[in-house]
Order: sequence, then C-alpha cells, then structure tokens
Amino acid sequence: MKFSTKAFTFAVLSAAATMTMAEDNALSKLGLSFSGSAAVTSDYRFRGMTQTLSDPAVQAGFTLSHSSGLYAGLWGSNVNFGSSDPHLELDPSIGFATPLALSATFKPTLDIGVIEYNYPSATDDFNWTEFYAKLIFADVLVKGSSLLTNVNYTNDWAAVGGNSWNFNVGYTVPFGETGFGGVANVGYTTMDEKVLADGEDNYVDWKVGVNYGVKSIPGLSAELAAVGTNVDTDGLSNSVKRGLETGAVFTLTKTF
Repeated sequence: MKFSTKAFTFAVLSAAATMTMAEDNALSKLGLSFSGSAAVTSDYRFRGMTQTLSDPAVQAGFTLSHSSGLYAGLWGSNVNFGSSDPHLELDPSIGFATPLALSATFKPTLDIGVIEYNYPSATDDFNWTEFYAKLIFADVLVKGSSLLTNVNYTNDWAAVGGNSWNFNVGYTVPFGETGFGGVANVGYTTMDEKVLADGEDNYVDWKVGVNYGVKSIPGLSAELAAVGTNVDTDGLSNSVKRGLETGAVFTLTKTF
C-alpha cells in the first residue's frame, strides 16, 4: 500500500513553488488556490501519543487545491522516537473534497483521500499509508463552530503490519466575539497487532483545550490543550509515560 512519495513530493513542491510566484488572479484563472500553515508546538502529539519524546516541534504544511475539489498537500515536522533516526516526518497527501446538499440547511463537506506518513531520514522503512474519509459540519449549535467526524484505515499501522481503524470526532466553537474558542476531540484506534506499550491492540485518545485568534495578526492563533490516551503506563519508563499520559500542549500557528 505504498505510493512513490519521492515523485509525488517533488511534483507538489514544484507546483507550489511555481504557483506562489504567480499572482492570485493567475491562480484563479487556473482554478487553483494555495494555502499553508506554520506552527511551533511544545509537544508533537499524534492521536494522543508523543512523536518527539515530549520535546517541542516545528511544523509546516501547504495545500494546492483545484476548484473541482481535488487537492494535494505536503506537511512536515521534526520527530524523535528515541533512536538515532528518523528526525523528519514528511507527509504527502492527495484527496477530494465536495459539499453534500443533504437538505436545504444540512450541507456537510465530504473529504476523502490518502496520506503517507513518510520518514525520509530513516535507515529502516518506517513509512506507512492510510486512507481517510471525513464529514465536516459547519455552524453546529453555534455559528462559526465546526464538527469533524472521520474514519481512517491502513493495513500497515505504523509500519508494523496489521489492519487498523481509527475513528475520530472533533468539535471547535468560538466564544462569542472574544477571539477565544474551545476545542474538544476524542478518537479510538484499533488494530490487529498488539503493539501498544501496554500490550493491547486498541486505545482511546483525547484533547480538550482553548484557543485564541490574534485579531491584529490575521491567521495567527494560539492553543493550550490537555492531550492524552488511556494506554496503561504501569511499568513503563518516565519518558514513555509522559508521552502517553495526559499533558499540556501549547501550539502557536500561522495560516496563510
């Protein structure tokens, strides 16, 4: 379930470099739009589990979208799994997003695609591919809020083999016109292989926090959240415990 990440990454980077040098109206004529983000975080947590031994991470990504709904993206971060390598994660993705007019007022966005978690600096093959399907609902209960539901599937979880499913529900909501907002997320992952730190084959992860959009700097936001899992950490080292148990994570993000 691998695809050529080197070729895809080169193609996306080349396209993005060309498009960013063009003016907005030139992009529009091609039906293209470009977006991206850069972030610093106190701990890179993936589905509740640290990817940096609870150390900070610098992250960046971009997406090149077409008016048809097709898009291609690339996202990267430093990582640290406690070994000499890898130190870099670089995730290319391709997908398709479209609104679904289920009723006059019920119009979620369907987003389906494939992503590869790619570690180009690794000596061994850490890469693995995952398919995803998302439904995104806007203005749920409160204007400006968003409800995300998604299902992910891979037959090679974390490159250790075995089928794995991840189910996730997330909700973001603004607190009036204050610039502050809330975020809550819960996920459930199950797999064929018992490869978790506690010897189990499934776990729950969560995230609850607050965020703030800086009004004077468009696209700049800060988030403070409690992130954790229900993985049993008895008998594990303190560093491993810290990366699995609930901890505070601060993230500063700039979108463009």
